[in-house]
Amino acid sequence: MMILAIDVASLFNQKLLSLAFQVGTKVLWALGILLTTRYAIILVGRATRRAFSPVEPTLRKFLVQASEILTLVVGIVAFLSALGIQAASVVAVVGAAGLAIGLALQNTLSHFAAGVMLINQRPFEVGDFIEGPSGVKGVVDAIGIFSTTVVTPDNVKITVPNNNLFSGVLKNTTALGTRRVDLKVDIGDRPIEPTIILLLSLVQPHPLVLDKPRTTCHVFSITPRTTILYLRPWCTSEAYEQVHSEVQQLVQEALREADFSETAGKTAIDDPWT
Repeated sequence: MMILAIDVASLFNQKLLSLAFQVGTKVLWALGILLTTRYAIILVGRATRRAFSPVEPTLRKFLVQASEILTLVVGIVAFLSALGIQAASVVAVVGAAGLAIGLALQNTLSHFAAGVMLINQRPFEVGDFIEGPSGVKGVVDAIGIFSTTVVTPDNVKITVPNNNLFSGVLKNTTALGTRRVDLKVDIGDRPIEPTIILLLSLVQPHPLVLDKPRTTCHVFSITPRTTILYLRPWCTSEAYEQVHSEVQQLVQEALREADFSETAGKTAIDDPWT
């Protein structure tokens, strides 16, 4: 019995040592995988930054983070496999979790896709004045992966989901640097040619009106009671609102003075005492 007990103890110790060696080997191998994954994340991040250096900074940052996260996921799967956990089951769990997250974040993913397209196609940049769907109007302050920040003319900062901008008609009023100011001027029954010459002489000397392209003035419509002209000066995009306002004021005052002069002249002719 003594010999049998010694043999059992010896066999148990051998099994225990063998198990400890196997478990220890797996743990050391798994720890080695974790350490390798840590350095792999650093190397992949550097390589991705170099590879996507021409890409817009916001998109490049996202791609670098995505590559690092993907490397981390691969490292975790390898770590669990080294410990003896079935990799297939881990991948299935990760896939199911990814599907659930994707379904829950459908709108967010659509905003992300729109953000990538906006950054790639560049219909506007930071500092541009845009007019978009749902009354969005203002200067672009920041372009993100999921949303764009716009500062409105009354100095209110709003955040617009990228899909809202990408899915509708978008107007960039500063992209080309210059704009044409379209003004309709009702001249009543005044003679057309002298009035056009008067309006051009008023508008062209304005300091914010450009020499090229030249200011134009044409007849828009004629009715038995009135004539409407199209007055079109050009200016820089930044000066549009100011030129639009000041030119209207110049035209209004000039036409009013012309009416006053005509009325005064008629009064002087008709008055027998003058």
